[in-house]
Amino acid sequence: MILSNYFKFLSHQLKGWPQQNYYLFYFSLGCQVMTLVSAPITALSILTFIGTTLGVLCVLAINAAKSVNGLLGVISAACFIVVGFSAKNYLSIGEQLAYVVTLDIPVLLSASWNVNMVSKIRKFTGKTWIVAIVSTLVVYGISGYLIGALTDDPRPWVDAISFAICLTAGVICFLRYNNQYFWWIASGLAQMVLWFISFRQGSATLAMFINSSVYLMNDVLAFTVSPWYNKHERARLIAEEKASAAAEKSTEANVYGLNHQA
Repeated sequence: MILSNYFKFLSHQLKGWPQQNYYLFYFSLGCQVMTLVSAPITALSILTFIGTTLGVLCVLAINAAKSVNGLLGVISAACFIVVGFSAKNYLSIGEQLAYVVTLDIPVLLSASWNVNMVSKIRKFTGKTWIVAIVSTLVVYGISGYLIGALTDDPRPWVDAISFAICLTAGVICFLRYNNQYFWWIASGLAQMVLWFISFRQGSATLAMFINSSVYLMNDVLAFTVSPWYNKHERARLIAEEKASAAAEKSTEANVYGLNHQA
């Protein structure tokens, strides 16, 4: 019964997204399939394909303010950790672990996160902007120095800027600030540079660069149709969630009434 309810929840979370989100997913899927079959198929390329496909679904779910990103994020992170280790982009592993800690585990474990999440969206204050920017720069400096000194990462400072931006973005998203998308856009650009350099140096497939490009498109899209910024879409989802909650309560009340009469 519990498993059945969970799958019902997942199905509900994949519905009601802005149409543009679905279009972007199918576009990404087509690009990734072409990339997969245009080169020798290996275990790593298949793992990359699975990770990029689920990763795009994950960021689109966040865009749509749907908490199914928890499950999708954990699976895609596991794939990307292997890909990052293979490419020696070691901070990309830390980046995925940061996503799991800040975005995926809270969603999977917190009941309150999954209840009408759209109504909990908020904005930065001036102080919050300063804290977020300074935190990003501090993480960049420390992680870049340490990864360069302690590992054979061939791109320590490029790896570090991507890690710093992504880590901060994950925390901002966890705190439900819509300003996260300024960081996600910067993250998409940084990851495109990182994975393009890795591809040119023979350390990764083109699939990771394409994946970062799709992430960037998703982040730009968020400023137009996502409930994080679009007030009409936010109001629609709040009304939808309230109607769904009312329907569930009505069903529970009817079941209780029947059981009580029996």
